[in-house]
Amino acid sequence: MGVGRRMKKQGPPAPLSEEHYANLKRKKGLPVDDTPAEVRSSKKRRTSSTKLEKPAKIRREDTAKNGATSKPAGKQANGTKKASGASENGVKAGKAKPKKGPAPAVDSDEEMDDEFGASLLEDAIGSDLDEPTLGDDFLGTDDEDSVYDSDHDHVKKEKFVFSDDEDDDDEDREEKLTAANIEGLSRKLDQKMAKEAEENEAELREEALQTNIDGDKPDILGDEDEDDELASKTQGLLAPDLQMLRTRITEAIRVLEDFSNLAEEGRSRAEYTNQLLKDVCAYYGYNEFLAEKLMNLFPPREAFAFFEANESPRPVVIRTNTLRTHRRDLAQALINRGVTLEPVGKWSKVGLQVFESSVPLGATPEYLAGHYILQAASSFLPVMALCPQENERCLDMAAAPGGKTTHMAALMKNTGAIFANDPSKTRAKGLIGNIHRLGARNVIVCNYDAREFPRVMGGFDRVLLDAPCSGTGVIAKDPSVKTNRDEKDFQVLPHTQKQLLLAAIDSVNHASKTGGYVVYSTCSVAVEENEQVVAYALSRRPNVRLVETGLPFGKEGFTSFMGKAFHPSLKLTRRYYPHLYNVDGFFVAKFQKVGPTPGNAVLVNGKKDKDAASSKAADQNAGEVVDKTPIATEGDEEDQDEFGGFDDDADEDYIERAKRNAMRRRGLDPKALKKGQEKKPAMEAETEAPEEEVKEKSSDKVKEKTKGKPKEKANSQPKEKADSKPKEKTEDKPKEKKAKSKAKEKK
Repeated sequence: MGVGRRMKKQGPPAPLSEEHYANLKRKKGLPVDDTPAEVRSSKKRRTSSTKLEKPAKIRREDTAKNGATSKPAGKQANGTKKASGASENGVKAGKAKPKKGPAPAVDSDEEMDDEFGASLLEDAIGSDLDEPTLGDDFLGTDDEDSVYDSDHDHVKKEKFVFSDDEDDDDEDREEKLTAANIEGLSRKLDQKMAKEAEENEAELREEALQTNIDGDKPDILGDEDEDDELASKTQGLLAPDLQMLRTRITEAIRVLEDFSNLAEEGRSRAEYTNQLLKDVCAYYGYNEFLAEKLMNLFPPREAFAFFEANESPRPVVIRTNTLRTHRRDLAQALINRGVTLEPVGKWSKVGLQVFESSVPLGATPEYLAGHYILQAASSFLPVMALCPQENERCLDMAAAPGGKTTHMAALMKNTGAIFANDPSKTRAKGLIGNIHRLGARNVIVCNYDAREFPRVMGGFDRVLLDAPCSGTGVIAKDPSVKTNRDEKDFQVLPHTQKQLLLAAIDSVNHASKTGGYVVYSTCSVAVEENEQVVAYALSRRPNVRLVETGLPFGKEGFTSFMGKAFHPSLKLTRRYYPHLYNVDGFFVAKFQKVGPTPGNAVLVNGKKDKDAASSKAADQNAGEVVDKTPIATEGDEEDQDEFGGFDDDADEDYIERAKRNAMRRRGLDPKALKKGQEKKPAMEAETEAPEEEVKEKSSDKVKEKTKGKPKEKANSQPKEKADSKPKEKTEDKPKEKKAKSKAKEKK
């Protein structure tokens, strides 16, 4: 129902007009000046006269019944003759009024009777014989006509704003909305709102992707002046018009997708591609070389999605350390600390994705106790592909900061042995800290160049190589990659990756009962660092092959790219993109070593393995007995020593060369060896000089002694002679005795 008439309008009453004064004078029979036609409204007079006449007729009928005298029909209450037109109009208006709404007129009369009293109305109407007079203060009179007209005007204004018909319609609507049909009406309203929301979303999508009307050919390739202006802005460090660039990017993508219908006449696809490349570089801040390399990996619309995904960070992910706790217990403990999280996905049993945290995740008691580690979701994938088993010997060739190493230790349940190698000593310190914090007791940390590892130690069951790369898959973490990477990086890095992969393959034991696997991974999406490196390893090591990674999702690797064809088995590798899986860009390949490294294989340093070649030749000739001793002449046999002879000069050369190589491996300067050898002869000469002086001094002393005792020497000689004579005499005496004894016997 509408608001009541009395309560609807608040504040002071509206000012009275001159027309109102004229009506009051006319009803009292006073002379009225002619008012302008613009001010007076005939329609208003007619309605007012009809409403005033109807109650007068009703009262005249009542008085006639009661026997009161009635006036002539042709006269009004003020003594003047009544116009027939006015009466007819009054009757017509009275008849037409009930059709629109008779109730308000009757209610208004009743209200007025109740408010001002019936006696006042009768006095006002029945004053026919008295001469009508208007008081001095006629505005304050209590005449019925005065009050009725003011209230009537108020009702008319109220009707103009809120009509009785509208109130009736509201009543009908309220009657229709009942408890029986309220559920259906609310359902219809919800459906209508949902439909409108869908239409709004569709319009927004169309406006974002399609800025021109269908069928119109967008004007993307502007004049050269506009390009020069844009280039000058970028060089002058002025902010370009980002909205214009984004619009041109979306239009260029739409044209390239339907080039035959939307391209301008006389324009080639290369022109649109170059324009798109320039806009991408200006909008996202890439250098032209890297932007072109990344755009070649995808169709235009997917490339746009890739660039957009690199502008938003990846979700924060933590890995549960199953050596100390379970994922459910860890999740409950962090939720109690005000962390909002959920499992990272069905593909991982240890990952938790964090949406919001009221505490720093790197300083909670659970973190300090080693219950979890902050690790990207993509870093789970290489270890899952390697799948180390218990009691195996594994090698992590680039282990720092320790996320993958500790993940391997958790899968192996602290059994077997893991050799965690990293060439950087500073990074190895962080690796040791994480190993101790997470409680991995089967890890041995070493600091070698991974390319030397087959000679340091080999025979591993499984090897993980997360090679250093350009980082084109983690641009969201390190935006400096957009401008720092150039063509030289994509030549140097793949060379190092090839050497590391060959070293990893040579470090694996092909005869392992449970293993013999190598996993190669990078955080890059460039083909030069992924498929080309894998293809190189397959060509240099025919004793390995690609196998399934065992990962539940991921896009297949390229078997052909930019006119280059790779081995069909490269479809077993897996690629991961931020715009598809909401993880960092990643590449994973898994090898299996099925045989020993061939003898003619090229080593990591680029030289052939001579020892392996000689051993292979010896194995082939093992069945034949061949005498390989050299045939020597008689003169050679006399000249040679008993042991065949050694070439000391050649041996010294070999020894010096080996020392220099050893110093190079340690990072020392081999020239320091020559300096040391030059110092040795000088030191030997210095030491020999004092020895000679000592000998000379000793000889001088001996001479001095001999000079002081010459007689003793002279006397010593006759003594010796004297001593020799008695000896001779002693030797002759037994002979004489024997001769005497024989003579006696004869006698």
